[in-house]
Amino acid sequence: MTEAILLVGGKGTRLRPLTVHTPKPMVPAAGVPFLTHQLARARAAGVEHIVLATSYLAEVFEPHFGDGSALGLRLDYVTEDEPLGTGGAIRNAADRLDCAPGDPVLVFNGDILTGLDIAGLVATHRDSGADVSLHLTRVEDPRAFGLVPTDAAGRVTAFLEKPETPEEIVTDQINAGAYVFDRSVIDAIPTGRAVSVERETFPGLLADGAHLQGMVDSTYWLDLGTPHAFVRGSADLVLGHAPSPAVPGRCGERLVLEGARVADDAKLTGGTAVSAGAVIGAGAVVDGSTVLAGAVVRPGATVVDSLIGADAVIGERTVVHGSVIGDGAHIGADNELRHGVRIWCGAVIPDGAVRFSSDQ
Repeated sequence: MTEAILLVGGKGTRLRPLTVHTPKPMVPAAGVPFLTHQLARARAAGVEHIVLATSYLAEVFEPHFGDGSALGLRLDYVTEDEPLGTGGAIRNAADRLDCAPGDPVLVFNGDILTGLDIAGLVATHRDSGADVSLHLTRVEDPRAFGLVPTDAAGRVTAFLEKPETPEEIVTDQINAGAYVFDRSVIDAIPTGRAVSVERETFPGLLADGAHLQGMVDSTYWLDLGTPHAFVRGSADLVLGHAPSPAVPGRCGERLVLEGARVADDAKLTGGTAVSAGAVIGAGAVVDGSTVLAGAVVRPGATVVDSLIGADAVIGERTVVHGSVIGDGAHIGADNELRHGVRIWCGAVIPDGAVRFSSDQ
């Protein structure tokens, strides 16, 4: 299996302000753009040619990754002029594939961090003779997801909308966002309009009697669609909980990239990643957080489970907990930002302007 389509066209609305200037797959996680981890894992599984289906800020991808040779890949880029949905994006990218109609094509999403056994999914597809094979994962609370029940042989029997009552929860298996298609199935997706594989293509194939196979792989899986999840995913990469050959250093409590400056008495823990050009001041505490290029965490500040955008400044003794600070924002001294606060790019908060009482 040598070819894949990677869907990286989403606007990342739920991740704003991280995605105001940067497409979601290019936001750094564990020191490199998140997309780098996906490309590296695909290459390690034997994929050689990947077509990137781009849309939002499409011009960012190719200057960074080029032809893919630095990662041992051949990369092509296809851009949607109008939103085409997941199915439409797959069909739009398929014209750049080289494979024959009966060959398998890996398709995966640009916002899922997973330890999926990619080669195992391809083998399941080949061995079962399926038209499409889906990576399924089990979750404790499936109410936020569409359900995908399977029979004893792993064959998909239905695609169910998000359950609204306990009686509707017939399985804990959900669509985990990675697939193997026969090329001929992709070629049959309608062109020139938006198509959802989840709501149209898969249910339609099932209704027509096609063979859709599910492979349950409950290794690490995380949808990085929210700021909290993105920060958690980056930390898990640094800690080694999420596998990736692209982490630029040894896994552990901290990852400090070359060119960053960290005071000797600063405390970095919990999978914190500090990008090149960032500065962590004396006595600062940074736990489970991502500090992007050029950002400054001044002396005595505390940053926990948060993302500090590029060139942002966190003032002395300021506390940032479970929050996102946009690129270029300036947070003055003696502030306290908690409970998922998002500070927009370039915003300025004066010294002591935001405080939370102890009972909040």
